[in-house]
Amino acid sequence: MQAETSRRTGPTFAEALRFWLKLGFISFGGPAGQIAIMHAELVEKRRWISEQRFLHALNFCMLLPGPEATQLATYIGWLLHRTWGGIAAGVLFVLPSAVLLFLLSWVYVTCGSVPWITAVFYGLKAAVLGIVAATLLRLGQRALKSNAAWTVAGVAFVALFFFKAPFPLVMAAAAGVGLAAARWKPGWFPAGGQSTTDTVLDDSMSSPEHPQPGWRRSMRVLFFCLALWWTPLIALGAWLGWDHTVFRQGVFFSKAAMVTFGGAYAVLPYVGQQAVEQHGWLSAHEMLDGLALAETTPGPLIMVLQFVGFVGAWNHPGTLRPLAAATLGAAITTWTTFVPCFLWIFLGAPHVEQLRGRTRWTTTLSAVTAAVVGVILNLAVWFGHAILLPESGRVDWFALLMAGVTFLGVWRWKWNLIAVVIGAGATGWLWQSLTG
Repeated sequence: MQAETSRRTGPTFAEALRFWLKLGFISFGGPAGQIAIMHAELVEKRRWISEQRFLHALNFCMLLPGPEATQLATYIGWLLHRTWGGIAAGVLFVLPSAVLLFLLSWVYVTCGSVPWITAVFYGLKAAVLGIVAATLLRLGQRALKSNAAWTVAGVAFVALFFFKAPFPLVMAAAAGVGLAAARWKPGWFPAGGQSTTDTVLDDSMSSPEHPQPGWRRSMRVLFFCLALWWTPLIALGAWLGWDHTVFRQGVFFSKAAMVTFGGAYAVLPYVGQQAVEQHGWLSAHEMLDGLALAETTPGPLIMVLQFVGFVGAWNHPGTLRPLAAATLGAAITTWTTFVPCFLWIFLGAPHVEQLRGRTRWTTTLSAVTAAVVGVILNLAVWFGHAILLPESGRVDWFALLMAGVTFLGVWRWKWNLIAVVIGAGATGWLWQSLTG
């Protein structure tokens, strides 16, 4: 075989569009599963981005409010094809989930639950657990290169899982340790990830064609994104009234988008309390049903907020028909949840890219990388507990077997993820059909 060239040819915009759309359909398992799938597809299989750059982008996204997996897809899309690449990646990552959850929400309020859908996603969730385990093992091997990194990862996991420490505090503490190490012990946190040059976006490559950071560009991005964010909301308020449920949902989820650090697992308790107890948009039982639907569909787990918007507006339609109000509620909730993601990325990514390679920043982010491994482990354990030890308290042996087989297939035999997803869904449906 001939030697591979030092840098691969980048994907065309059409190729990237097809991939982001496919990712939107197979990104199961919440943040941990989505990060695992992106790592497997973008770093290991397609080699569109090196592991160090992937971790660099992931670290930045972990520090932002909102869904980190969506922001990571947007960041990488921006790196590959500038602004329109970021928009396409973020939109297509969310769109399949938004459409599917809208249809399931409508079925839910009109017909109740759909057993065969639950059966299909039962198998999918178990398979995603195996994918997460394989990716977590790879990330741990490549990102934790010193005793200090292992210590930070362990402390982050213990703080989150056992002591329920606030996510921003954990990440800020890791960044503080990294800053201190950069000054006094820079060898404590070597750069994580394997150094590679045979990727489209390798470790040494800069992004000279991308817009350089500056006040003028930042103000344009800020103005345009804020106008895009708030114009539909103000228009709805002027049309329906400032006290209408749909407008109040838009305001509430706009505020939530700015303060909810730590992704879906951090925001859901807050949203559940506010939506159920304070605003009375839906019942606690409906909130739990929405979480179950969101967990069993592709895309960001935070998409459960769309269900809250749909059901809340359906229950309180005002002068509109229930379906019309629910459609507007779902749309404005999704809009105000995800548009801020593009603002954070387009505003911050050029600055973050300029900091690559600087010793102080690299050391700090290496400490954050170690904490991120602990965060993903926490998410994986939470997800695994929900899958393997359901409410009955008994071990789900089918789910354990499915997760174990998937882990071995992905880790040792490099199984194709599309085949894994299809096979797991079919197996879950068949098992549920046979066992009743």
